Amino acid sequence: MKIWITKYALTDGIVEKEAKDSNGCLKVEGGLFPWYLSPKDEGKNWHRTKESAIARAEVMRNKKIASLKKQIEKLENMKFG
Repeated sequence: MKIWITKYALTDGIVEKEAKDSNGCLKVEGGLFPWYLSPKDEGKNWHRTKESAIARAEVMRNKKIASLKKQIEKLENMKFG
């Protein structure tokens, strides 16, 4: 089954991988060790459709932008001496 991983979307982008069912979890091969993804993280860290992954990555991006704007505003309002 093809899945899209968004856990690190803001640093690595959306990663497309092949996964197999393994005792109720998804097993993703590749790299030194396999990844095991929990079904409870579906829709948050991994997705069954590319469209769902893109929508989640957009939410993550917008939250990060809002956080950075808040940080910038705090620094701009800071007074010294």
